[in-house]
Amino acid sequence: MKKYKNKHTFSSVRLIILTIIVACSLQACDSYGSEWPDEASIADVTPPKADFIAKVNIANNKTVDFTNASTSATTYAWDFGDGAASIDANPSHDYADFGTYTVSLTASDKLGVQNIVTKEVLVEKPLDIFKPTILNAGFESGTDSWLNSALGGAPQITGSPVFVGTQAGKFPSDGTRIAYQTITVEKNKIYSLSFYYTLKTSPAGSLNVAVLAGEVNTLAAVAGATLASTNLTDQTDANAYVQGVVNFNSGDNSSISILVTNESVEARIDDFVITPQ
Repeated sequence: MKKYKNKHTFSSVRLIILTIIVACSLQACDSYGSEWPDEASIADVTPPKADFIAKVNIANNKTVDFTNASTSATTYAWDFGDGAASIDANPSHDYADFGTYTVSLTASDKLGVQNIVTKEVLVEKPLDIFKPTILNAGFESGTDSWLNSALGGAPQITGSPVFVGTQAGKFPSDGTRIAYQTITVEKNKIYSLSFYYTLKTSPAGSLNVAVLAGEVNTLAAVAGATLASTNLTDQTDANAYVQGVVNFNSGDNSSISILVTNESVEARIDDFVITPQ
């Protein structure tokens, strides 16, 4: 007698095996799917790039402010080159001494990809800024600092009106008094010379403030030595001081002279200040 295999049984077995294989495959995909990076993630196509800017703090020259310029990063690790570290995004660091420090920043993203940048940061003592000094700038100690007898008599002293303090320089209307002082400056530097003045309301006249190159000891040399000057004519109120300013470039001169003269009207001047620009 012939024996026949049950085709339906064989097909069922094949179906069961196929189902098991598919199920296992799906489970495996699900198990490992969470480890695959999100295709839409920026980090997949843009790895982190570390960068920073270092700037010495103006108020404290041993403090450096670090500005983080990294991209595509979420965490940061700083090495300041002196044994100190930080994980802040934009830290400031106080160095104990002046010097050059090797600073590194490690920028990382969520996938753990890292990028490191290293820069030399110079922490140095600021250069001393030379500030010219005007002696007795408010005429509180008399007029000896403002005397050049070759050009004219020294200014008189007045106690009223004054701008600050208790005294100011006074110039009679006859124009025989001058104020003159030579001071040290830096070459090729721009300065602003400011002061306050007042004029009697009549007769019409003026006050002139000039900045001269070096020392000048003759009136004939004044015009050729003048770097800058201003002619002041505000006669609105004899008791109200008005500010005057002369801006100048020192050029190839390590010293300049301030010369104050008046014409036809009584004048007063007070509170000179010179400021590097």
